[in-house]
Amino acid sequence: MSRGDFWSRRQAAVAAEAEAEKQAAVAAQSAARDAELAEQSDEDILAALELPAPESLSEGDDFKVFLTDQVPARIKTRALRHLWRANPVLACVDGLVDYGEDFTDAACVIEGLQTAYQVGKGMTKHVEALAQEAEAEPVAAGSTSEEQPVAEPEAEAPPVLHALRAEAAPDLDANGTPKTVAAQGVTPAQPPAALREDVAQPTETHIATAPGRMRFFFDEGRT
Repeated sequence: MSRGDFWSRRQAAVAAEAEAEKQAAVAAQSAARDAELAEQSDEDILAALELPAPESLSEGDDFKVFLTDQVPARIKTRALRHLWRANPVLACVDGLVDYGEDFTDAACVIEGLQTAYQVGKGMTKHVEALAQEAEAEPVAAGSTSEEQPVAEPEAEAPPVLHALRAEAAPDLDANGTPKTVAAQGVTPAQPPAALREDVAQPTETHIATAPGRMRFFFDEGRT
């Protein structure tokens, strides 16, 4: 830490202390003056300050004389209230002011009107109700699927149908060939010899050999 930084901070601290003491003195004087003026009436204060009554002013008059530090707050409020009534520009309420209407008028409220908004919670209750409904839908779908009737197994075919199926089915020997075909001396068709050779012998794949590594020879005598 340099010596210059120390003295800079020290000077700033001394200046801040002096400013705080000055503001404290001004606040004390203002409190004493307000306490003294609180015991006087508005007419006495206006007479002492040589000011007219705020209600006597009209549009175009100077209301700044009531906004000085010597005028107490209650007289400033009187002057501003009269200024708002005296000036038509300030008295005209803009139609775009959304807070200019009286929302406490019971005649404009719908009967039985309710809101899902809760102070400090917002729309939490409404959102929780929607979440519960969403959770209940899969449960209801599962219960519906469980209640669906299970298909009953088909009734067993009568013995007569089994006998007809047995007569229609061909009689096979141990090799799976119909006995009528074996009795006539007919042999099943065989695949061609070339196809059998292709199936028996796997195809040979040509494996390409990698090229040899290149070698370079340099004359050691050259520079």
